[in-house]
Amino acid sequence: MKSAAVVNFSSQPLSVELREVEKPVAGDDDVILQVEAVSVCGSDLHQWHGTNSWAVNYPVVLGHEFCGHIAELGKNVKAQGKWKEGDRVVTETAAVIDSDNPLSRQGKYNLDPNRKGFGYGVDGGMTRYAKVASRLLHKLPNNLPFEFAAMTEPCAVAYSATIAPGFVRPADRIAILGPGPIGVLCAAMAKLAGAEVALIGLEKDRTRLEIASKYGCEVVVADSADSSTSSKAIEWAKAVDGLGVDGVVDAAGVSASLQTALQLVRPDGWISKVGWGPQPLNFSLDPLVAKNVTLRGSFSHNWPMWERVLRLLGTGKLDLKPVLGGVFPIEKWQEAFEKMQSGQILKSVLTPK
Repeated sequence: MKSAAVVNFSSQPLSVELREVEKPVAGDDDVILQVEAVSVCGSDLHQWHGTNSWAVNYPVVLGHEFCGHIAELGKNVKAQGKWKEGDRVVTETAAVIDSDNPLSRQGKYNLDPNRKGFGYGVDGGMTRYAKVASRLLHKLPNNLPFEFAAMTEPCAVAYSATIAPGFVRPADRIAILGPGPIGVLCAAMAKLAGAEVALIGLEKDRTRLEIASKYGCEVVVADSADSSTSSKAIEWAKAVDGLGVDGVVDAAGVSASLQTALQLVRPDGWISKVGWGPQPLNFSLDPLVAKNVTLRGSFSHNWPMWERVLRLLGTGKLDLKPVLGGVFPIEKWQEAFEKMQSGQILKSVLTPK
């Protein structure tokens, strides 16, 4: 049986197309997931344009943010009796890990150096059927529609960057840099934790910034392409006592945003960097030392974070309606990609058939 799939077949720009692929065969510890919805990530856009900084196993079916029904059970999965055909589930992204790695044994498999994810290391979910290790599955709340469940993964990224470190306290003032999907979701998470939150962006980001305002966040439109020199950003950061914000989540995709974060954060504050930035740093890190700032990188997530995010989604405490910009049949993948790339919408979701 073959199904339509969005395939990245080369490192060259625009090397993504719709192809027919065979239905995968489940291993003993796998399930075959009938994909009902798959969310488009910024990393999918990078692979589309050939601007990704990570190794890709070409050709590969894109998509790591997906959910659906269990269509088949591997032998061992069936024997365990935990899952059954028809169960509504969402999958984590660490498709391949070394279970004997010390980090994996500690539950930090997201940091396993041998980890391979869906959509670049192995075939992902932008097709009708996907092979998924049963250890990755989470049961979906009955009231959570698939188009929102597909966005569990970026919510877990935001939870990992904003809530999991334990930095955010009620009444803290938190600045979020980068009004992309992760930045908006980080802002929503910090707001849920009781913080005062500002999302900082540029005039061209106005549509995305307005989405953050629906979560009760303040919006700061920087009056300079370099928000570190923006009087509006600095004014908001120092409005209370002149020292700066308690914390900064850097969700921008450029290295220079770390300099912005260092200028906005108060002494003894913290910076959580979740946005990738391959460019070299052309500035001094001395302010990090002089201000006694805690700098923490944030990569991926693990099982407990997913369970907490699913509770937030299932109880309605985290409403993803403002984030979802459109649902597209898989045949219209390019339109879904283009609308996200242009900033017209924040998140696109594809529905394979």
